[in-house]
Amino acid sequence: MPADPPDRNAAPSSANTSFAERGPRRSGARAHQLLRTFFSPHRLPQTRDQLMLAMVALNELFLGLEVYLAHGADGTIGPGEWLPIYYGLSSGILLVLAGLLATRHRTAASVIATATLVGSALIGFLGVYFHLARAVLPTAPAGERLTLNLLVWAPPVLGPLAYSLAGLLGISATWDESPPASGRLVIYKERAIHLPYSKTRAYIFTVGMGTLSALVSSVLDHARAGFEGAWLWYAAAIGVFGTVVPVAYAAIDRPSRIDSFTYIVAMLFLIATGVLGSFLHVRSDLVFEHIVVLERFLRGAPPLAPLLFSNLGMLGLIALLAPELLQTIKQPPAGPESGNAWKTGPES
Repeated sequence: MPADPPDRNAAPSSANTSFAERGPRRSGARAHQLLRTFFSPHRLPQTRDQLMLAMVALNELFLGLEVYLAHGADGTIGPGEWLPIYYGLSSGILLVLAGLLATRHRTAASVIATATLVGSALIGFLGVYFHLARAVLPTAPAGERLTLNLLVWAPPVLGPLAYSLAGLLGISATWDESPPASGRLVIYKERAIHLPYSKTRAYIFTVGMGTLSALVSSVLDHARAGFEGAWLWYAAAIGVFGTVVPVAYAAIDRPSRIDSFTYIVAMLFLIATGVLGSFLHVRSDLVFEHIVVLERFLRGAPPLAPLLFSNLGMLGLIALLAPELLQTIKQPPAGPESGNAWKTGPES
């Protein structure tokens, strides 16, 4: 039976026409191509370290926003107070660019990421110093130069350590652990440092220390309200639970199933507590009939601060993943057609 003659009135298929024959590109096509190039599945996190770095980049961006809200509470932001704001926003962007660059220039991306994360750690330590200096009265009588009341009403002394925590987690994720679970972190070529424990345990221990910092900041902040309300005590209790469990879990050489279950429960409690705390902070900042007044959000309960608990809980769950789990999930099935399937790259 002869084939049907081609329909000369039909529109030509884009698969069989050249770019010049297709005419002018429709609006947004260039942006769409850019998104496909830089945010294709090939560039999604393929290992635990890549996922951790993505979380760190997101943390840096949110830290810049949170510090902006905190430093703007008094209506003015001094020259030195802009530094952590600018650094948080710019470091988040730099880490994203380093992640995109890593697919072709791994060494250059590692240098950019490491330098950015070291700077983040230094910003955190400097912030602790300046916040502590605000709580000290050097001309006061001995014994009254630094008191608990001063710490309660001063800027959060341990709050800036969030930058240091992000830097420490990011640096750990940037360096490869070879062989896996050995604690040997490769810095450059054959140069490496040896940890007394594996990277997984280092991640979990860091999450515990970060939760401790968030707990102290939360207790000092809630002390201004005199801990009036059951929810304030609940947040403190979950903070203690979320600090002790990961530290103890990281110290155990061979944790049992009960230990792992307890650790996961603690991280889930941290996530839920952060979301609930943010909701309660926002509700307390709203005026009658739920009217939003920006001034109350700047000077009242910080709406983003409780989410630090949620952030640490998510980081704690990510730390529990096997280093190659994501890459294993994305591995194409074996078969005659697997050669054309998407292949993942080496561990980052």
